[in-house]
Amino acid sequence: MSGKKVSIVGSGNWGSAIAKIIGANVVNLKEFDNEVKMYVYEELVDGKKLTEIINTTHENVKYLPGHKLPENVVAVPDLVNAACDADFLVFVVPHQFVEGICKSLVGKIKSSAVGLSLIKGFEKKEGGGIELISSVIKRNLNIDVCVLMGANIASEVASGKFCETTIGCVDKKNAELLHKLIETDYFRVKVVQDVNTVELCGALKNIVAPAAGFIDGLGYGENTKAAIIRIGLMEMINFIDYFYPKSKVTTYFESCGIADLITTCYGGRNRRLAEQFVITGKSFDELEKELLNGQKLQGPITAEEVNYMLENKQLETKFPLFTAVNRISKKMIKPEELITFIKSHPAVQETPSEE
Repeated sequence: MSGKKVSIVGSGNWGSAIAKIIGANVVNLKEFDNEVKMYVYEELVDGKKLTEIINTTHENVKYLPGHKLPENVVAVPDLVNAACDADFLVFVVPHQFVEGICKSLVGKIKSSAVGLSLIKGFEKKEGGGIELISSVIKRNLNIDVCVLMGANIASEVASGKFCETTIGCVDKKNAELLHKLIETDYFRVKVVQDVNTVELCGALKNIVAPAAGFIDGLGYGENTKAAIIRIGLMEMINFIDYFYPKSKVTTYFESCGIADLITTCYGGRNRRLAEQFVITGKSFDELEKELLNGQKLQGPITAEEVNYMLENKQLETKFPLFTAVNRISKKMIKPEELITFIKSHPAVQETPSEE
């Protein structure tokens, strides 16, 4: 009997990095089939199809150059062909494309398939709400969906530098299989059942990261950035407690929580482009085209999605950092005004009560 088949839906830098791990792991695991399909949006690189380059050189020369993929990772340009026979579907695409991808797969995948989302962001809902990406996948495909989030800069993971990650999964059997599928001696996995909090931390930290980048662009120091990280973490916790009140405080201390927040506020594209946003005066759309080599920026979009709900529920004043990042990103206010928002933040103004 052949093992369970794994397909990766997405092939950016993070998708390719996780493909490197999964491809290397499955050949040593009797539970899994040796071939790993990776859906690649077809494009030309120096006149050649990207899928052909990957399948002949075993390197994603556009999104993860300098890192060899295992030969059992097969690039597939057709989404349905890549996903139709998978027992585990690993979703790792920009979150704004998830709905369309899922609609293309409706009725064309195994009903028993299990999803693993590495996607950070939200989907807007009519009426002023937002929906978790795992819920978007579940709603469209009617499958169980777990999530993976952590302090995982793709290039460092691909280089084999030690790091941790968090998988949110309720089903114990799936949790055991996913742990085996993902963990290596340098990429350590902790599985928790608090799925929503794991996913929410991964999305919300991408709003805090631009704030850290704005601070860097304005020339403030590490003390100011530390304040941004602290206040940002408080807003993340308050947001999750308000809208998803069953979260566990211990989850914030996993890699998906404080570790991912720190990493993204010092490295990663959201911080870097926010710094350039201040220095150059260019829009995020312009900077994305100039600096990301075809990859997508998530922070400003996530800030807009979250503030779409906060505004509808008249909660913007309770989340001044999230609100400021959204307004700065849209050039409604100047980056310098972030400090004004921070100084008036309840987390800064609070004083100990007298007994």
